[in-house]
Amino acid sequence: MNTVAEKKTTYFENAKNRKRVLQIFVTTILILGSLLILSPVWWMISTSLKDMKEVMTYPPTLIPKEFHWGNYQRVLNAAPFYGYAANTLIITTIVVIGNVLSNTFIAYGFSKIRFKGRNTLFAIVLATMMIPGFVMLIPQYIIFSKLGWLNTWLPLTVPAFFGSAFFIFLLRQFFLTIPNELIEAAKIDGANHFYIWSRLMIPLTKPVIATVAIFSFNGAWNDFLGPLLYINDQALYTLQLGLQVFKGQSNTQWNLLMGGSLMVLLPVIILFFLFQRYFIEGMNITAGTKG
Repeated sequence: MNTVAEKKTTYFENAKNRKRVLQIFVTTILILGSLLILSPVWWMISTSLKDMKEVMTYPPTLIPKEFHWGNYQRVLNAAPFYGYAANTLIITTIVVIGNVLSNTFIAYGFSKIRFKGRNTLFAIVLATMMIPGFVMLIPQYIIFSKLGWLNTWLPLTVPAFFGSAFFIFLLRQFFLTIPNELIEAAKIDGANHFYIWSRLMIPLTKPVIATVAIFSFNGAWNDFLGPLLYINDQALYTLQLGLQVFKGQSNTQWNLLMGGSLMVLLPVIILFFLFQRYFIEGMNITAGTKG
């Protein structure tokens, strides 16, 4: 009996040791992977705190020999940075609102309203995801030029109110997890589709709406190609275009460019950490009724 008990004890101890070793191994891999992913961010921070002489030295230094905190003040003084930030914030806010309203409304129609050709139309919407965005640049530019929208924010904001295939798909899959009995009960009480969408579906799908908002914010905030194509007036520049002030024809002020890039990146990082819980829930399409 003692031998059997000793064998069981040894087996469980070995199992615990194997589990502990596996946890240490996985943790080590995750730490190394995180360091690898964060290395460009560290390089950005390090470069932003150097002077140009140290930036150009070889081999490069990972930690600045002397910290030049005044670089960030120089970034703010080199261009109307606050004006660029205000422009970017306005455009981003409009885009987020447009994406949330249009895509939730379209996704509700595809998920909860029965009509002829619904699946075929939804398949066509999904098929548009296969069209490269660069293929549409010239046709879109011609359309916006004919409309007289060049050198305005309209080409950057109006398309957000016409839906996005990816967001429609994401929201539709989430909406499908909500029981149809709730919709039918609301209809019996006399509610129309607009009321059901605004008072029932949106409150129940806050996580996925937060996910759409985060993706929209990130896309609009970091958009460089759109403002580059459609905006010529410096007063309408966004932050991404404003960073070009540090790139000259003969040389680039890498320390100031990295400092400005870091300042532009911070709002995206802060937003993600503030709404991380909603983002993770939103990507879980089985959590539709947890709102």
